[in-house]
Amino acid sequence: MAFHLTFEQNKCKGCELCISVCPKQILGLAEATNIKGYKPAECKDESSCIGCASCAKICPDSIITIEKDE
Repeated sequence: MAFHLTFEQNKCKGCELCISVCPKQILGLAEATNIKGYKPAECKDESSCIGCASCAKICPDSIITIEKDE
């Protein structure tokens, strides 16, 4: 089963809470900055995502969406 993660890059403040709770440690900060000047979070290895949604649950701004690929 595969999952697709979407981050609303321009709303992310780069707080790293999602990174800290990912059990697979596949999240990190992007190299580029967003329109607010922050380095947003992103998934570095989507194929390893187990769909636990820990990242989406802890995000204070609700910018992470997880969808199961059919």
